[in-house]
Amino acid sequence: MASSAATPKDLPPAMLDVATSIADWVVVWPIVLPMVGAAILLMLRNRTEWQAPFSFAILVATLLANFSLIQTVFTKGTLTMTMGNWLPPFGISFTADSLGALFALVSTVVMIVVLFFVQSEVEDRETKYGYHPLMLILLTGVSGAFLTGDLFNLYVWFEVMLIASFGLMVIGGRKVQLDAAIKYGFINFLATTFFLIGIAYIYGLVGTLNMADIMVKAPLVENGAIASVAALFFLAFAMKAAVFPVNSWLPASYHAPDPAVSALFAGLLTKVGIYGLLRVHLMLIPQSHAQLQIAFMVVAVLTLVLSPLGALAQTNARRALGFLVMGGIGAMLAGLAFGTPYGIAGASLYAVHSMLTMTALYLAVGLVERMGGTSDIRHLGGLYKASSPLSILFLILVFAAAGLPPFLGFWPKLTLLQAGISLTTQKDPLAVYHWWVIGALLLNSLLTSIAGSRLWAHIFWRNGREGKQSEIPNANIKPLDRRGFVWGLLPTMALVGIIVVVGLWPSLYIQAGFESAKSVTIFSPNYITSVFGENAQ
Repeated sequence: MASSAATPKDLPPAMLDVATSIADWVVVWPIVLPMVGAAILLMLRNRTEWQAPFSFAILVATLLANFSLIQTVFTKGTLTMTMGNWLPPFGISFTADSLGALFALVSTVVMIVVLFFVQSEVEDRETKYGYHPLMLILLTGVSGAFLTGDLFNLYVWFEVMLIASFGLMVIGGRKVQLDAAIKYGFINFLATTFFLIGIAYIYGLVGTLNMADIMVKAPLVENGAIASVAALFFLAFAMKAAVFPVNSWLPASYHAPDPAVSALFAGLLTKVGIYGLLRVHLMLIPQSHAQLQIAFMVVAVLTLVLSPLGALAQTNARRALGFLVMGGIGAMLAGLAFGTPYGIAGASLYAVHSMLTMTALYLAVGLVERMGGTSDIRHLGGLYKASSPLSILFLILVFAAAGLPPFLGFWPKLTLLQAGISLTTQKDPLAVYHWWVIGALLLNSLLTSIAGSRLWAHIFWRNGREGKQSEIPNANIKPLDRRGFVWGLLPTMALVGIIVVVGLWPSLYIQAGFESAKSVTIFSPNYITSVFGENAQ
């Protein structure tokens, strides 16, 4: 039987008598700012000339709020704002720890880069139909998911993300977009249904949905019941994150919308699923990790190996990138499977790397499509002569995605390998599974290198089209116009610059990853005290 809710000793059992400090409002600003900005832009949707500048101003303000939040969290610890000061299980809390604050910050950086890129391709019709408000709504849902302290609220923010992503998926009105939206929508509705069922069960078991309160009560629940709920959550979040075998929807849908939208989806949406897996299985109900650890490892191995093989079989560049996105999800799942501080740090670092690198890859392919008129690599070739900077950027991103040194992806892969090797040296009973995961991580790097190099060779290195025309210069290649260069190539170069600089000087990056791991694995004092106060029982 679950115990009563933990409450401060000196206060009434339901409500705090101290108003939330103005300084603590920084927890909600990354959510409130894009939400309010989207509402204003929807009211001004006929003023298309205001959409981009206002969106940029809102995103800059959101970025500053995120910087303030992460600085506060890294120096003072977990920060909570509870609505109306009602203690759980009555009030809804927004709680920012190192993991959530880091992910929210990187999400905003990605959104700003994509906003610049959008100006190179967006049509006036799309702007009038709400392109920019939908982008801000998407960021609202993503940031809300990373910063919420309530499990049902996490479901709500998932729905906000889905509403925005459906709108962005179909805003162009092309048949391929509608087809992709049906596939994307069906699997995501199914995933949210499983998630909602899991929420209902966990509420029935512990009588609360506040995350800190669940952490207090879940250890008192019988393990069999918790295992059933954990399996439901695993299925729901695995579908959201595109984990094998519930991942076929991603390459079937991410190639359909505009390249900027594909970049946003690849950079942000699947990472929310991974965040849910880390949060639930390592913090809220940690006893479920041991129960599902073998399943985590088996699924991680299959996702790591099969995804780049799928990329090798593709002739559509964006569909191939979809498989590479899923390969990265397998690496993050490997960190969850290890479950150690190094494993969680590796998963967190890989998530940040994937947000930046996969976004940049989709943007680069978007420029390729603009120059070559297609994303079919059989009809491309010769782009190296047309744009050597784009060729170099693409190759750097391939190396980063594969985890080759000294690029950004190397450090999370190294951390994950250290996590796995340390477990094998401790005579862990699951050592044979750990070796399989280690081998899959290394094989994934090799296969991703091959798949990415194949794309680069077909798009850039070959002179012309596939077949007899491969040595004949491709007459269909058009150089980027001024709009494409200023708003398309330059933002992509800036994002690649961030990836290169962080890869070469990774100390702050690695430190942030281990701080994030600490917030999940050494959670009880900081997280629970942040919600219930210093005198929490």
